[in-house]
Amino acid sequence: MTARIREFLRQRNDDGPCLVVDLDVVRDNYQTFAKALPDTRVFYAVKANPAPEVLSLLAKLGSCFDAASVPEIEMVLAAGASADRISFGNTIKKERDIARAFALGVRLYALDCQAEAEKIARAAPGSRVFCRILSDCAGAEWPLSRKFGCEPAMAVDVLEHAHKLGLEAHGLSFHVGSQQRNPHAWDRALASAAGVFRECGERGLNLTMVNLGGGFPTKYLKNVPAVKTYGAAIFRALRRHFGNRIPETIIEPGRGMVGNAGIIEAEVVLVSKKSENDDVRWVYLDIGKFGGLAETMDESIRYPIRTPRDGGELGPCVLAGPTCDSADVLYEKQPYALPVSLEIGDKVLIEGTGAYTATYAAVGFNGFPPLKTVHI
Repeated sequence: MTARIREFLRQRNDDGPCLVVDLDVVRDNYQTFAKALPDTRVFYAVKANPAPEVLSLLAKLGSCFDAASVPEIEMVLAAGASADRISFGNTIKKERDIARAFALGVRLYALDCQAEAEKIARAAPGSRVFCRILSDCAGAEWPLSRKFGCEPAMAVDVLEHAHKLGLEAHGLSFHVGSQQRNPHAWDRALASAAGVFRECGERGLNLTMVNLGGGFPTKYLKNVPAVKTYGAAIFRALRRHFGNRIPETIIEPGRGMVGNAGIIEAEVVLVSKKSENDDVRWVYLDIGKFGGLAETMDESIRYPIRTPRDGGELGPCVLAGPTCDSADVLYEKQPYALPVSLEIGDKVLIEGTGAYTATYAAVGFNGFPPLKTVHI
């Protein structure tokens, strides 16, 4: 909670749940990433928070951008960044979207199979491509599935095919899993990347770039290592696996860039029990999974929650949202400890919500409006 957010919340009108993002925190986070890996370019993951205020700030600071769609590319351009600072990092793209991105000036594309290389070659001839390889995501609180990436051995064939189609086989990418709390998680992925580099070299392909992906965490209930700790661990892994021929590197922070910059103010709508003898209360908020807290799915992300009654006796609660959907339950498998004195109408603060909240909010489900967002 920054002083700027505290002052805003003190003065705001009560008109439903609201996400407040302090742009000074975003600025500090960008500078921290830039210092931690000074030879690495920062490509902000737009999907984390694509607010124009965030994109404009980062564009002015010199950030590059990882975009997942044409609308995200257009938002970045509107924010003042040039097309040569944009990567079309989604491995799943319609050919007409590739053509649109190419027309807008984008020349860097992700892929993970030969069919995607063929689409890029037709719609964005001569562009640079990097192949995403699979990573086990061990240690991540929000692990990524096998939806993106291919086995390292296959990546060599994909890049060779892209080269034969007239594309520039630029490098590799991987993702160690979102909210990765282990700074050494990049080591195994870089070992695989170095092997692909060697095999590509044997086939006459000179790869020059490794996209280290995202995964940099923000603080929720557990402490996380400092960004400089990640930077040092990644640099050591690069030296270990690439020696003195360290490739160009980029990172794609999203959650780590904006997560700790935002707080959601919400309201307790109801406190109840399912039986007279039940020790666990149900606390319903005016925000839930469909209002922006989708990352509570499987209770993967547990947000810090502050109440005006903190400091008193705590009791276990099931925390749920306001919609008429039984899936709109945030924490039940592992009940959340909240003050027993918590009452209907109390305001609560949900911290660490600057990333992956407003963009997850449903448009009008049950008639509830999307999450209000303010950037200060």
